[in-house]
Amino acid sequence: MGVELLKLKSMPNSFRRRVILRALVIVCAFSVVSVLRNLGGVYGGENHHHHHACKVDECAVNFAFLGPFLLSGNGLFSNRFLKPVWNYLESERCKENIALSTQVVRELIGMNLLSNDVKALCIGRRSVSAVLAMNSQGFSDASVAYTPPVFAFKHRKFTSELHYDDASFGFVFSMDPDTVSVPASLVYEIERILMPGGTGAMLVGGTASGSDSNGLVRLVSPVSSLLKNSSVVHVASLGEQVLVVFRRNGEDSFRVDQGHELPADCSSVVNNQPYIGLLEPLLEEKRSDFERRIHYLPEFIDLSSRKRLVYIDIGAADHLNARSNWFLPSYPINRKAFNSYFVHHNTSILTSYVKSPGVTFIYHPGLAAAKVTITSPEDQEEQFVEDDSFDFLAWFKETASFADFVVLKMNTSDEELKFLSELMKTGAICSVDELFLHCTGYRDCTGIIKSLRDSGVFVHQWWED
Repeated sequence: MGVELLKLKSMPNSFRRRVILRALVIVCAFSVVSVLRNLGGVYGGENHHHHHACKVDECAVNFAFLGPFLLSGNGLFSNRFLKPVWNYLESERCKENIALSTQVVRELIGMNLLSNDVKALCIGRRSVSAVLAMNSQGFSDASVAYTPPVFAFKHRKFTSELHYDDASFGFVFSMDPDTVSVPASLVYEIERILMPGGTGAMLVGGTASGSDSNGLVRLVSPVSSLLKNSSVVHVASLGEQVLVVFRRNGEDSFRVDQGHELPADCSSVVNNQPYIGLLEPLLEEKRSDFERRIHYLPEFIDLSSRKRLVYIDIGAADHLNARSNWFLPSYPINRKAFNSYFVHHNTSILTSYVKSPGVTFIYHPGLAAAKVTITSPEDQEEQFVEDDSFDFLAWFKETASFADFVVLKMNTSDEELKFLSELMKTGAICSVDELFLHCTGYRDCTGIIKSLRDSGVFVHQWWED
């Protein structure tokens, strides 16, 4: 020991000062770790039977933040000396949080919902863990959105007000929404600061097995029901938490509340308003029993006095085969009671679907732009040679005006969404009593349906193979 002290005394004064300074930093580091871990126990309540989310991120004082100060230079405080210190500071909880964040990031990258070149923000008490995980995956612009509680003891709950401009980030990740005093405001804030087309991800508390779709829907609802300009695109169970991923609508997304309002005397809206609240909840993934969950309009109103019932199906042949039942299988009114119209750009469906009395084929060449299809030479020979200026909207208005009850089923391709927008803009949607949207080709389908329902349209989410 005396020899070591003699060596230390013989060193230059500047070197001795650096040694003493680094020793003090190490002592402070140990002190901070102890304080933070005690705070975590005080706030969260130590429970060895249940792993609750940590109130204080143990990675916040990870050696990654102190390393640049302690690892520079050589001598007594070299890497070899500090390795045990690192192992102490990087606790098991910190490692678990980083592993969980890494799993989320890798999953989203694998699904093309995230890339490591976006500007990212991590929110919550475990946000440092998330940033460390993202840095390890090649993210160069990931930041933290909170001040650790140790520097603001009076704030026992995380505030969800985010001081960032609108549309500032391409990815926002929150691991602890359950610890926020007002979770709804956090969802609103995340959606606000997301860029159009950006991805938001939240880990919500609770468990649900992969086969328990009801459980997943129940856990996702507190998030999905609050989204105004986004749609849930992925849900997964991760241990004792559920990952909810949503994507902000693009700037070109369909919106029914921009630029026009339905007239006050809109017949279908007025008649159906009492039943809008009885519509089935929206789903993010197809369920085998989805048809049994649908509440059709004839369940609530009497159609016995209505003489002319009209069913219009736009683009149905795109997702049906020759043996498919093209009508709504579980609809409470027999299809023979309807005057049915198949609208398509390919006349080959005449031989496949339009065989029964009361079924009329309407050739609409404009739908060809909605989907590029490969047709056989026989199909090409059957195509009508007509003017592309066919006014489908005028035909629809005329057909619907002479009907007593109109059911419309359509896809969500760009061309068909333009038509739907025209129906809203011109008020022709007021002639549609019940609407079915086939939701496979448009990422914001649930957002469209929400917007339509908010406008008073009796619309269903329809799934087909």
